[in-house]
Amino acid sequence: MSDTYELFQRGRAHLRNGMAAQATVALEKAKRREPRSRSIREALGIAYFRLRRWQEAEAEFRVLVELSPADDYAHYALARSLVNQGRRREATPHLKLARSLRPRSRSDPDLPETQ
Repeated sequence: MSDTYELFQRGRAHLRNGMAAQATVALEKAKRREPRSRSIREALGIAYFRLRRWQEAEAEFRVLVELSPADDYAHYALARSLVNQGRRREATPHLKLARSLRPRSRSDPDLPETQ
C-alpha cells in the first residue's frame, strides 16, 4: 500500500470519527503527493467544510469541478461553500447544474445543512 493511500485512508477515518481537523493534516500531505486526486480533494474539501473553513473548502471543490465538470457532488459542495460565504448569486449556477446532473433528491451525509 502506498504512503499516499495510507494518508488518504487515515484522513477518511478521521472524518468518519468526527475529527475533521486531524483529517486535514493527513489529507493535505496526501494532496501534496497527488494534487490531481479527486478523492483526496473531495475528502479535504469536506474536512474544511466541517471546520467552517469556507474559502479553503471552496478552493478544493473548485478544483474538483475543473477536474470533473460533470460531477454533481462537486458542484453542490462548491455551491454550499459559496452560500456559507454569503455568495448566493455565484452559487446558484452550481446548484442548478448539480440538480440537473443528479435530478433525484438525495440526502447529503457529508455536508451539514446551511444555517
